[in-house]
Amino acid sequence: MINVLINAYACSPHWGSEPGMAWNWISCLAQHCNLFVITEGEWRKEIEEAVSIHPYRDHMHFYYHPVPDKIRRMCWNQGDWRFYWYYQKWQKKTLQIARQIVSENRIDILHQLNMIGFREPGYLWKIEGVPFVWGPIGGMELMPLSFLKGVSKSQYIKACVKNLINDWQRKHHPRVLQALHRAFALIAATKGCADVIQGYHHQDVVLINETGCSKNDSPENLHDFHKPGLELMWVGKFDSRKQLGLAIATMEQLRDISVKMHIVGAGSEAESRHYQNMASQSGVDSEIVWHGLLSNQEVQEMMRKADLLLFTSIMEGTPHVVLEAVKNNLPVLCLKTCGQGEVVDSSIGCTIPLTNPKDCVRDFAAQIRKLYDNRDLLQQMSDTCYQKQIELSWENKALRMMEVYKMGLSYTKSFRF
Repeated sequence: MINVLINAYACSPHWGSEPGMAWNWISCLAQHCNLFVITEGEWRKEIEEAVSIHPYRDHMHFYYHPVPDKIRRMCWNQGDWRFYWYYQKWQKKTLQIARQIVSENRIDILHQLNMIGFREPGYLWKIEGVPFVWGPIGGMELMPLSFLKGVSKSQYIKACVKNLINDWQRKHHPRVLQALHRAFALIAATKGCADVIQGYHHQDVVLINETGCSKNDSPENLHDFHKPGLELMWVGKFDSRKQLGLAIATMEQLRDISVKMHIVGAGSEAESRHYQNMASQSGVDSEIVWHGLLSNQEVQEMMRKADLLLFTSIMEGTPHVVLEAVKNNLPVLCLKTCGQGEVVDSSIGCTIPLTNPKDCVRDFAAQIRKLYDNRDLLQQMSDTCYQKQIELSWENKALRMMEVYKMGLSYTKSFRF
């Protein structure tokens, strides 16, 4: 059995997003290899409880490198750039811990797993004589500025500046370049990220979305696609990336048919007021139900009854809400971009090209009309979701990662470190 040293800053068996992603990778990889995991340790108690009952607990060895609570708060406050300074310091110390582990154990593979943002590749690549894997890697795409109509001037300027910084960093950041060229395998979370790595850095890339799907073993299926009307769901934060405005504008194009949209999520007071005013001015406020923030269980219960998830985001990794829709046999309509563009195909939903706001609204409305008139197609998409659950399962993703590891072992002797 091979030994793999994994760097996973955020890891938790009871959370979603980055912490849950890392835990699911580690939990499934432990079936196939012996893991040495360095993590920050905010959820040390939960990790140790989960490991104690894990069927492959003897293959899971955790090393904790905790940070103060103030740094954890910076991490949770997305957009707080101060966190990156502390995060780099954490990575430097992690290199020392990793070197100690390597000196005491036979390590066959080094793997920089998360956080997936490309700006911080860690320092495991500095360890010589052991193949280095980086990924899934995300965050290399730029914000399409044409979709920011209606945001404040300061928000628009902020997005422009962020695009400029991202563009420079993805091309020229010295440590990013070093990690890219030191790795024997690079794993991209999205096709957009893969295109950047291949286009600018001429490196081979394996495409594996960073998150997986749980299989729905429950026989309960509450969907009734042949009832009158159509029930849409929209789930997310009320920020510019999620583009709730596209969904409201789409509803305006559908006033001649019986369509209702359930909006789950929240934003600032100003954001909420902006979108509610938009719905009122568009004449569709009576066709929209504002649910606010709901528990994950409540969201999934709604998914088991809805007819279609309308997902309008333009900047994502691989969105967990889309995978939850697949788990609950709910067809998805989204833009063919980011992680959702790889997950959703014609077997379980519909995608439209990322063009401009006007054309996207037109295309969303056309697809919804098509499904409104063809309920058998909706039923067929829902029925196919189970096969997609298997394809996107964590177990299958772990097997794909093992293929990457074995490729590294096959070429270890000829690889020039």
